[in-house]
Amino acid sequence: MRSTLRRGCEFYSSTRLRRGPWHELTAATQTVGIVGIAVLILLIGLVLLLLGVFVKAVGFLLWLGVVLIVIAIIAALIRFIRRQV
Repeated sequence: MRSTLRRGCEFYSSTRLRRGPWHELTAATQTVGIVGIAVLILLIGLVLLLLGVFVKAVGFLLWLGVVLIVIAIIAALIRFIRRQV
């Protein structure tokens, strides 16, 4: 009984620590992540920009939207430049 439990624990710990090729980050998955973040920042910036234009009482959202759009454009340019190199 004890050897069966020990074998079961060894099996569990060995499969738990084993990692397959799907755990490795490739350059493609990293670029998709950067693109996704840039698109998300761009969308949030556009929403905040429109909200700031339509609601005059919340003027700082206009500037926050502009800042986020500029950050998204800079991230897209960096990605484009890295792809060219």
